[in-house]
Amino acid sequence: MENKKIIIGNQKMYMSIGEVSEFLKGITGKNLGSNIVICPSSIYIPYFLKHRYCVGIQNISFDDKRQYTGEISAKQASDTGIKYALVGHSERRLYFNEDNELINKKVIALLQNNIIPILCIGETIEEKNLLKTNRVLKNDIVSCLKNISSDDLEKIIIAYEPIWAIGTNRIPTMSEIKSNVNYIKDLINKIFKKDVRVVYGGSVNSNNINKLNKIDNLDGFLIGGSSTKSEEFLKIIEVVVNQ
Repeated sequence: MENKKIIIGNQKMYMSIGEVSEFLKGITGKNLGSNIVICPSSIYIPYFLKHRYCVGIQNISFDDKRQYTGEISAKQASDTGIKYALVGHSERRLYFNEDNELINKKVIALLQNNIIPILCIGETIEEKNLLKTNRVLKNDIVSCLKNISSDDLEKIIIAYEPIWAIGTNRIPTMSEIKSNVNYIKDLINKIFKKDVRVVYGGSVNSNNINKLNKIDNLDGFLIGGSSTKSEEFLKIIEVVVNQ
């Protein structure tokens, strides 16, 4: 299932070992291409690597010189065979107090270890209602990509994920998504003189993927809960690949 658009499944902490086993059975033999990235819980990563799927990690530590209990360094992730990593997800920002300075360090560490960062940015509902979306996006981009070279910029994926749309079954209008993605791409091109891939995340499922996939400036999707059921995940992939 090769396709120029990238599909990223963020499985968070949704799944038990039994559910992971069922998921793997469901996708076995489906010939998922390298543009289909699955980000399972860290303890389940070996199961996916064993089946030679393209695997991402949900979080890393930027520091590989100290020994922090419970952390996984970018170097460890790279040595394991991980190709992608989520960074800046709103849940990390909200519940673990990760700010743009820390996120920037993680982006740099990932690039230094040949892992593609998937940088998540997006506005809250309050920021949206106050018409501050562009301001928020600009601040995240400028801060999180500080000291990133133009050449490295091309390796990064930006995930536009409105915080208010995550897990709520509410999504922006198609014109809002297109406008915000255009803003991100134009801003990055202005700063770095390079193009960047931008994916959309936030309540993506098989019921709305048809219309989302028609947004012509999107380079793919970041999928949460819908990436944990093989049948649902495969439906989404099928639409993106064949539409």
